[in-house]
Amino acid sequence: MTPIELATRSGGIAKGIFTRSRPGQLGLSRLTCRPHTRHFAAVAGNMNIDQLDAALRPSLPKSIKPDTYRKLHGKLLEVRRTLGNQPLTLAEKILYSHLDDVEQSLLTNTDNGRSIRGSANLKLNPDRVNMQDASAQMALLQFMSCNLDQPAIPASIHCDHLIVGEKGAESDLSEGISTNKEVFDFLESAARRYGMDFWPPGAGIIHQTVLEVYALPGLMMLGTDSHSPNAGGLSTITIGVGGADAVEALVGAPWELKAPRILGVKLTGQLNGWAAPKDIILALAGKLTVRGGTGYIVEYFGEGVESLSATGMATICNMGAEVGATTSIFPYTKASERYLLQTRRAEQHKALASFRSWGSFDFRPDEGAQYDDVIEINLSDLEPHINGPFTPDLSTPLSAFATTVAQEEWPTTLSAGLIGSCTNSSYEDMTKVESMVTQAEKAGLRPKAPFYITPGSEQIRATLERDGTLQTLEGAGGIVLSNACGPCIGQWKRQDDVKKGTPNAIFTSYNRNFRGRNDGNPGTMNFLASPEIVTAMAYAGSTTFNPVTDELTTPGGGKSFRFAPPQGLEGPRTPFVSGVESLQALSPDGPNPGVEVAISPTSERLALLEPFEAFPEGDLEGLKVLVKVTGKCTTDTISAAGPWLKYKGHLANISANTLHTAVNAETGEVNAAYDVDGSRHTIPDLAFKWKARGQPWLVVAEHNYGEGSAREHAALQPRFLGARVVLCKSFARIHETNLKKQGVVPLTFVNEADYDRIAAGDDVSTVGLYDMLRAGGRGDVSLRVRKADGSGEFLVPTKHAVSEDQAGFILAGSALSMLAKRAQTQA
Repeated sequence: MTPIELATRSGGIAKGIFTRSRPGQLGLSRLTCRPHTRHFAAVAGNMNIDQLDAALRPSLPKSIKPDTYRKLHGKLLEVRRTLGNQPLTLAEKILYSHLDDVEQSLLTNTDNGRSIRGSANLKLNPDRVNMQDASAQMALLQFMSCNLDQPAIPASIHCDHLIVGEKGAESDLSEGISTNKEVFDFLESAARRYGMDFWPPGAGIIHQTVLEVYALPGLMMLGTDSHSPNAGGLSTITIGVGGADAVEALVGAPWELKAPRILGVKLTGQLNGWAAPKDIILALAGKLTVRGGTGYIVEYFGEGVESLSATGMATICNMGAEVGATTSIFPYTKASERYLLQTRRAEQHKALASFRSWGSFDFRPDEGAQYDDVIEINLSDLEPHINGPFTPDLSTPLSAFATTVAQEEWPTTLSAGLIGSCTNSSYEDMTKVESMVTQAEKAGLRPKAPFYITPGSEQIRATLERDGTLQTLEGAGGIVLSNACGPCIGQWKRQDDVKKGTPNAIFTSYNRNFRGRNDGNPGTMNFLASPEIVTAMAYAGSTTFNPVTDELTTPGGGKSFRFAPPQGLEGPRTPFVSGVESLQALSPDGPNPGVEVAISPTSERLALLEPFEAFPEGDLEGLKVLVKVTGKCTTDTISAAGPWLKYKGHLANISANTLHTAVNAETGEVNAAYDVDGSRHTIPDLAFKWKARGQPWLVVAEHNYGEGSAREHAALQPRFLGARVVLCKSFARIHETNLKKQGVVPLTFVNEADYDRIAAGDDVSTVGLYDMLRAGGRGDVSLRVRKADGSGEFLVPTKHAVSEDQAGFILAGSALSMLAKRAQTQA
């Protein structure tokens, strides 16, 4: 088995928290997950499945098809027959129960089912698709080009990305609606036209809303732009995808995924003191690095799981994307059941209890299930961690952070503390913070740094207001922002006049912290921590404060004050309330062909798509290296958000930001590229020039190219501008798939040293690429490089992971081209 890369940097994981076991070859290990009794094919009582299913359906929500659990049960029995009842992890149970053709996926090129993980190409039928507004624009434009009347599965649109956080919820929401009315009108009209749920601006962040409304144990969902992995906290498989992947599912085509390996994380002990669920994933990120989980699903098990709240588990799953994981998942626990009841889903709780009695599915791993790798975390020994700056895997224990700040010469003054958003806005999080604010208020203390709170949903906001928590936070000077992404994704208009480029430190409870992400200032260092630690730092106004050991001085009398460990409630004592009526979802009963989708032909923000040209008949000739990139090249680097979000529905306009924060490996400059005549340009300007003259190109880059948010535009924009190949040392999973979906060929070096031999402007042709595509992904590909300075040529061997279907996408020009033809033929 391929080992998971471990971090070796200083200031990493505290000794004694983690232990590690390596099972070795699948099927030989004796290291197993928490055992439970298996009844693979049992049926409760004397009722048959038809009767059980008939009794179950009235309790299911309309957000899934009524036969969903019946199919889940039947598919799992088929999987067990195919694999000879071998024990399965929870992730495998759910994934394999969504296969389109069980035998084809599990027995093709897998040694008759013995080596599925990392080898099989799973063709899956998800239960629904969830789309956030920025990526929904392109996904819907692609879906519309397929000329279908309605999606094949339920779907939802969430308007959460386009609201700027500035002064406070009311004014920011009003301004956001006014500024983005054209886009919101388009999304709402498309939802009405095609029968999709529409969550208006201010309703909440997609991650949180999906957890509250759509997540149910055993389901499989796709979330555009890597959004909604929170649902793993409720035993739901939710996988981040690009818009073309979403369209595959929306048109009813099976969605393909390389069978992930399974990383088991065994939790023992119980959190205590200042340690929070967020610290589990912060510490794990330091252990794995941002690419250590690539190709894996992270599955949590062990007695420690039972001590966590459902929203705590959701927080951990949310940040699983930051280690490159396909997704993360927890078993269904008593806390999960309580959460369903708290979120007013008693009927669904009843349905699940009935379904579990069928005997095939218990939303836990089978006794004896094997993991490819196991990491153990002793929660009793876990201390708070702080991750950053500029990367979510630079993990430092709180006890060592002040020393690290001094060593690294990071800012000691805190310029802002921000809590909430998609990752940590639960009732539990906020009531823990409330307990701290109440303590400080009694001592006469107020935050020394600006303090922002972002509720994850209207349901959370309204319930916190009902129970007095928001009033407490606002009374301490906290600024409550709209129920939207805001500062987490760069939609933050700071009020403190920090000049761009000025080094400063912020603490947030968010999930990622790439350079310049939050405020557009490359000097802003974002340190990730639990809401409790962020709040403590805000009161201290310092990055070196340790609330476990340090004291603050009260005003007036100058007495010493130390925070007691925060205490919160897992959930409200009475169920959550819905909140403002106008912020509830529009949920059409079905499609309405009479609704005209709102797109102005003169719009600068929305434009219908033109299909990309098909792959030429033969290998590619005359490619040129546009730029050779060094260092971290995330999807933020390739397609920045922030002010560019307004162009998410207009491919030509948003392409003007392509790679505009990439670092040129040969000159060290940011956003600089050189034409063949030596003239200097920005990277997107040169790409536009080459597009105009018909010059195809490629990018050369280093490790984990495309890390971070799925952001389909990071694949669409280079393709639109003429990119045909990306050559790098390794890819982030989602981005590699997105490139193939848009007709760009992702290749990796066989010999990483070849990266040093290639330069910008070199002429490149492919060798064997066309034959490989024609053979459905079988065959090797090399690149013939001719040096721009005339010093010679050489052959670069490469690797690829192109499947048969993906080869078809590339040959057709893009997945959209193939899907449109397929959908029209079926129609």
